[in-house]
Amino acid sequence: MLTSATCSARRGAVGARGTMRGSGLVPRELAKTTALCAAGSELETCRRKGDVPLSLASTPAHVPDDRTDPRSSGLILHFALHPATPSNRLTSPRTVHAYASFGKGEEIKSWEYQSRPLGAEDVEIKISHCGICGSDLHTLDSGWGQTTYPCVVGHEIVGEVTQAGPDVKGLQVGDRVGVGALVSACLNKDPKAPCSVCANGDDAYCPHRVWTYNDKYKSDGALTYGGYADYVRVPHEFAIKIPDNIPSDVAAPLMCAGTTVFTPFKEAGIKEGDRVGIVGIGGLGHIAIQFAKAMGAASVTAFSRSNNKEQEVRGLGADEFVVYTDEKQANVAVGSVDILLITADANNMPYSTFLSFLSVRGTCIMVGLPNDDIKFNAFQVVGKGAKFVGSNVGSIQDMKDTLEVASKHNVRPVIQKLPMAKVNEGIDMVRKGTVRYRVVLEN
Repeated sequence: MLTSATCSARRGAVGARGTMRGSGLVPRELAKTTALCAAGSELETCRRKGDVPLSLASTPAHVPDDRTDPRSSGLILHFALHPATPSNRLTSPRTVHAYASFGKGEEIKSWEYQSRPLGAEDVEIKISHCGICGSDLHTLDSGWGQTTYPCVVGHEIVGEVTQAGPDVKGLQVGDRVGVGALVSACLNKDPKAPCSVCANGDDAYCPHRVWTYNDKYKSDGALTYGGYADYVRVPHEFAIKIPDNIPSDVAAPLMCAGTTVFTPFKEAGIKEGDRVGIVGIGGLGHIAIQFAKAMGAASVTAFSRSNNKEQEVRGLGADEFVVYTDEKQANVAVGSVDILLITADANNMPYSTFLSFLSVRGTCIMVGLPNDDIKFNAFQVVGKGAKFVGSNVGSIQDMKDTLEVASKHNVRPVIQKLPMAKVNEGIDMVRKGTVRYRVVLEN
């Protein structure tokens, strides 16, 4: 028998786990139906009289307003498929005020959607800041595959916990937290389906991972929406406490950009005497310079296509500055670094030139993701026994370590703040490359 654990009624919405739509499916008599639908309140058990035909739709509960299906009308009731026990009781969805793209090349517009109900292991976060990441632009442009529109991007989120489910551990209402590029992974929780990836601490590569936006939760098919908004709800494991000495606006870029460059340095194991090179001195590269120094690099060389950032970059800790488009400077830099981090993501970049900068047995790490295929001369890798590896964001532990090192060694992204409502202006700055060095939106 289907137990009704949650019940919400509204017009012109798309149903969720169990849905009755239209006059033909709405029962003539509903008895003893009570629901506390204020945001943050727990929904009471809905009791009904008689058999009610249910159409079990796959559309998630948080699907937005009437624009999704303008034909829908009448009363819609949402039913959960599990009993309302204390461990899985949900709070009502929240109306989230966000900024969304409705198609490739379109300006972002103000938009509202209904969030997922708050699960037992979830936290709700009132967003104070969200950084603009290059990944946001790739997604808005469908550069990495077809984007599902409307799309709310943003995965450099910082805010305050406003609600916490009963099974949340280590966080409480009032905590200041950050959310990065991922909001879910299996974390090897199911003994019937062990995950060696998560067991090894590589939850960022979990086959069941869920991205913060333009993705779906595996449990219920609910779409994920990012941080260009006033609230977000996520599993508590992916909400990371922010150290007290890092301001919220500066912390935001550390949740993605910071973790993205810190993690491969951590995995490479920068040791005393290592010479580190960084290609691309933008939103990622300027943070990478600081982390490389903080982690013990003997020297840091910045590789850029022009010299217009040289003084700024040296001020961040770079020991050398090379304009790689200058043939003479590029030749002098051959074999000069032991670890090379490529953060740039432009198309048609000279990867063979970049690889020439590696020393014998050096390691090249790719974190930039251009839309096109990359091409390089294999002799630049084989001929010196070099490694060419990739790194994708970071695990939960990597994010914690990123913040710890940033806190201890004063690693601070250089930011320009804008009100959230000026999101299109911020995106334009990133597209044109005029930002120094990271745009952070503020509610």
